[in-house]
Amino acid sequence: MSSADVQELREKTNEELVQDLEEAHQALFNLRFQASTRQLEDVSQVKRARRRIARIKTLIRERNDLSNFEVQTEE
Repeated sequence: MSSADVQELREKTNEELVQDLEEAHQALFNLRFQASTRQLEDVSQVKRARRRIARIKTLIRERNDLSNFEVQTEE
């Protein structure tokens, strides 16, 4: 994933990130199914899908931590 793709993810809202996460999980499921039935030619797609999920989860967690920090500093 290029830095442009990461930047694109950072520009999305939390709701869009959650939707992307659901789609990425579904894609990973499909890739694993294809791999188990020997229909997947490029097995590196599974690794890329797992990394995309990790990036999305990281962005969501960063935003949650930041919002929690801002709430604590206001009090």
